[in-house]
Amino acid sequence: MKVGGRFLVFVFLLGCAFGCVNFAWAQDAHLQDAHLQDAHPAKTVVVRAGRLLDVKSGKMLSNQTIIIHGDRITSVGTAADQALPADAAVIDLSNATVLPGLIDAHTHLTFTTNFGYSRLGISIPREALTGARNARVTLEAGFTTVRNVGADGYADVALRDAINAGDVPGPRMLVSGPPLSITGGHGDNNLLPFEYHASGDGVADGVDGVRHMVRRNIKYGADMIKVMASGGVLSHGDNPQASQYTEEEMRAIVEEAHRLGRKVAAHAHGAQAILWASRAGVDSIEHGSYIDDAGIAEMKKNGTYLVPTLYLMDWFYENAEKIGTPAESIAKAREVMPAARKNVQRAFAAGVKVGFGTDAAVYPHGLNAREFAVYVKMGMTPLAAIQTATVNDADLLGWSDRVGTVEAGKFADLIAVDGDPLADVTTLERVKFVMKGGEVVRNGYGK
Repeated sequence: MKVGGRFLVFVFLLGCAFGCVNFAWAQDAHLQDAHLQDAHPAKTVVVRAGRLLDVKSGKMLSNQTIIIHGDRITSVGTAADQALPADAAVIDLSNATVLPGLIDAHTHLTFTTNFGYSRLGISIPREALTGARNARVTLEAGFTTVRNVGADGYADVALRDAINAGDVPGPRMLVSGPPLSITGGHGDNNLLPFEYHASGDGVADGVDGVRHMVRRNIKYGADMIKVMASGGVLSHGDNPQASQYTEEEMRAIVEEAHRLGRKVAAHAHGAQAILWASRAGVDSIEHGSYIDDAGIAEMKKNGTYLVPTLYLMDWFYENAEKIGTPAESIAKAREVMPAARKNVQRAFAAGVKVGFGTDAAVYPHGLNAREFAVYVKMGMTPLAAIQTATVNDADLLGWSDRVGTVEAGKFADLIAVDGDPLADVTTLERVKFVMKGGEVVRNGYGK
């Protein structure tokens, strides 16, 4: 045989050898994966609920049994109506009231109560680590799902992915990445002078500019889009009552986001911004401080959700100066916040759809449930207030098939409290049991 022929035979045999080795490795890996799956099969859990609130109907059901397999609820009913698995782990909540895990549609998990110039020294990696702490605190407070509407440098994308991978504990997250803002608007980096040439991550102007920014945010992992339709309170040099994006720009944002399967939340304090944003087709108005009759009518016509953030006023008034908030922001807050309560109360009475949101980060994370009592003081029944953080928010997020109620097929996200939240909604501020996806996060009732 010639040298060239021998070489070809050698290459052929070597290739066969490597192929056999790779096949063996693949088979071994497959067997190891199968072994791991067999070693950790999906477990079955039975939760005995002394009282279970059906958040759709408002009925308080007695002596219910919730059967969970893996991360999903498989059945709900009385013990007499169900065949209980013999090998199931049992969680006894027979002296408690059980509800679905709560949802907060307006959080900033990667931020803290830091509104002055010192926040310029906080890096994006530090914000992500801050988010890990705030995610755990939020989950332990009973909020098993959140919508994070604004973070620097896609830190919220990283946090969401770490939670989903099981690296850190936290709620289910829908995230926006950097919010879209006009140059110099709420969302721009407006604390530094011109010579730094600094701007916010989401700054975009004009129809072409905002379309590009929507696409960029989606490229880097955004589940939804946040847009600053008006000025803000905790930003320098802008007016909360002034609209920022034009109606044409907002239509372009919404069209692009919806075409790509993302919903849009619009930060909007001013009446014109609220009206334009709802006309443009946004899915929710955040804050809504100066909502007027025209805005209410437009939102009702379009089915736009209002996500008020109201408890923060109580905390902010008491603590703003202590934490070094700039005088400009405190002055704006003293104008905007009282107007918000008056105008949002009118929107409640008019029947605008309401989702639960807190703006947690303006006050410490974990206090989210204090928002419920404000809604009740403004005319909602306790049930209606609870529905904003369950069925309403699930609808707003597009996750009604996953969260928001205790039903077969939904994620096994549960909380439990002492007492009756329909009689005293503040019981939700004292959650004693939290389960997310069939895993117990917190249990103040023992085993």
